[in-house]
Amino acid sequence: MLGDLIKIILAVILPPLGVLLEVGFGKHFWINIILTLLGFIPGVIHAIYIIVTR
Repeated sequence: MLGDLIKIILAVILPPLGVLLEVGFGKHFWINIILTLLGFIPGVIHAIYIIVTR
């Protein structure tokens, strides 16, 4: 539980890092990179979604 909280905090600061810690260099990481480059908020939303649902 504390690990998820730390990942969520990291996801708000740097979204791809939160996803990387949760799933590694998988497809969700690369999707998050693209979303973060297109707009910071979509990257944050996606990162939090990935962390909470896993």
